Amino acid sequence: MADTDFEASLKHAQAVKQRHEAQLLTKKNVVGVGVGFKQRGGQMTDAVAIIVNVQKKVPKSQLSPQDLIPEHLEGVPLDVVEVGSISAI
Repeated sequence: MADTDFEASLKHAQAVKQRHEAQLLTKKNVVGVGVGFKQRGGQMTDAVAIIVNVQKKVPKSQLSPQDLIPEHLEGVPLDVVEVGSISAI
């Protein structure tokens, strides 16, 4: 990916994250939202994505429709990453 393409993708992803972060944080198990690189099969890709951190990944069939994480927002892929419990020290 060329630097200018990467920078444009990153800026777009950051803007989309900012617009949707509050709504994503209302979903069950979501403990954080950021921007990073999408993982596929445990390997980092070069695709910029909105990273949705959850305490525990659960099958979609066990989530209510309002708690489902979309695959894309405004053309930016989302990646759900299980991080466990997060607490302040």
